[in-house]
Amino acid sequence: MLDPEVPALSITDLGIVRDLRETADGTLEVVLTPTYSGCPATEVIEAHALRAIDAAGLGPARIVVQRAPAWTTAWIGDDARRRLREYGIAPPGHLVVDAPRPMRFVPLVRSTCPHCGALDTERLSAFGSTACKSLHRCRACGEPFESFKAI
Repeated sequence: MLDPEVPALSITDLGIVRDLRETADGTLEVVLTPTYSGCPATEVIEAHALRAIDAAGLGPARIVVQRAPAWTTAWIGDDARRRLREYGIAPPGHLVVDAPRPMRFVPLVRSTCPHCGALDTERLSAFGSTACKSLHRCRACGEPFESFKAI
């Protein structure tokens, strides 16, 4: 199923679906980790996932929301990053999850414009249409765009 806030990708592409397991009574458990602990789309994602499982005839199912470990943009694959760019959203930069990083209060890297590929961009707002995206503008082509936050 497509993510309700980023319809260019499925919830599997985004890494929201963490695991599928069958319980002793034959119920399919779908383990979801929302992109943010307070993500307003979590309930919609749960309902849509259950409807998709039911429509596919996969039997009884239930959703288990697992918030730890916290979701990270490292779980978004390269193909999904390409599709985000094609959709017009700058994908997050790759994070090295294992390496400790000093705390910084400024962006470490600029977002690349998904329209023209330029690196000369500026952040207009820390938040875009959803909490997981920020609003940017390309200084080269002048187009505004959203950028998926790297977390």
